[in-house]
Amino acid sequence: MDKQELQEARTNPEFLDYLETTRINAIAAKDIAALYEVLDSMLILDLDEEKINSVYQTILETSFEKVEVIVNNNQKLSLDDEKLYYVRALYEHGIEKWSYDNFDGAKDLLFVLSNIVEDETLADALQVHIIALVNNITLDDFYEKEVNLNACNSEEKYGYFITSFNNDVKALLEDNSELLKKEFENLKHLLDA
Repeated sequence: MDKQELQEARTNPEFLDYLETTRINAIAAKDIAALYEVLDSMLILDLDEEKINSVYQTILETSFEKVEVIVNNNQKLSLDDEKLYYVRALYEHGIEKWSYDNFDGAKDLLFVLSNIVEDETLADALQVHIIALVNNITLDDFYEKEVNLNACNSEEKYGYFITSFNNDVKALLEDNSELLKKEFENLKHLLDA
């Protein structure tokens, strides 16, 4: 969208009514797909911050509740259907913690996610994140030094996650296998919680 289209959307009463109705209904139903549709629209249009925060909070609460049920049923999270949104929510929350230099909080969340997601590409990418977090690398430095900003994963499901790096992922994981084993031992109690 260009600036004019954004301005038209921001001032279109029918669209804003639709967005508000969808927001209210999505929060009431805890409909994760609709919640993300509303959140993404509100962020693009730079709308009411309190409402954005309310939608985001509902996304997190819903995701944590649903993930708990899935994991308690001894299942893993796929990147299909609404489960993709749950993974996205946990990932974004971990990245948010990292952006505030909460290395341990981000590491704990991404560690749990890496162990409950049923997708090798994402699980490996999360391990790369964990290596950076163990080394207290800031999110900005991680982007600058580790992430291949020019690469684009052709699979849409990875669009919400950092999965392309400057170094070979398998080699990086192998080179840091001892560090990852130690972190697994330190954090495995989180998987039983």
